[in-house]
Amino acid sequence: MMNLPTFAGFKLDGKTALVTGAGRGIGLAAATALAQAGAHVLLAARSRDQLDVACEAIRASGGACDAVELDVTQPAWVKEVVASRGPFNILVNSAGMNRPKPLVDVNDEDIDAIMALNVKAAFYLSRAVAKGLLEAKQIGSFIHVSSQMGHVGSPGRTVYCATKHAIEGMTRALAWELGPHGIRINTVCPTFIETAFTTQMFEAPGFRDWVTSKIALGRVGRIEDVMGAIVFLAGDASSLMTGSALMLDGGWTAA
Repeated sequence: MMNLPTFAGFKLDGKTALVTGAGRGIGLAAATALAQAGAHVLLAARSRDQLDVACEAIRASGGACDAVELDVTQPAWVKEVVASRGPFNILVNSAGMNRPKPLVDVNDEDIDAIMALNVKAAFYLSRAVAKGLLEAKQIGSFIHVSSQMGHVGSPGRTVYCATKHAIEGMTRALAWELGPHGIRINTVCPTFIETAFTTQMFEAPGFRDWVTSKIALGRVGRIEDVMGAIVFLAGDASSLMTGSALMLDGGWTAA
């Protein structure tokens, strides 16, 4: 009888996950998907009220989760939470922000705020979670929520693009540094997704038409479009994948 290859599957039973920016949008979708796949998920964000509501809903659907208030731009706070709650086999770094403006209107506070949340926080989280895994001699998967803007440019998004290109570079470097320890690092790169984060953008005249004209599939993204990619990258189904960017852009970067 032929010996068939064995598919690792998409179950995450026995895995622990930390998801930042988990109170809403892509972060909440990621936490929900991981919990539905069997992981025990710690939801982290600055708004505890949102987290409690989200965690209650995940538990009601059969998932296992806890919540913790966390400002990921504060390295000591990140270190304390990860050290006391970890180690985490899965990290989803979803916290992020943007302030679209022409270059000449970008002020210093804009630069500092976007860099702090989109780049520095990713370093703090990666450092803390990696330390816990290395000490526990466990393998893991880090998933940074990047963007198609980490691979292309766009008017009015100079700082945002800079931060996402930085995340892509960090991911590739960490893949080589942590790969020998069985820790994989990848990014997911969505196009514009319908969330509270993008509502104001889509209200601008002509913006939705411009976005859909750039997407081969002819529609903007939904948070559900991200969930399968998160579960895939988190588990053994992607065991040979590290230092890579998984494009969820409807073909934007294929042009």
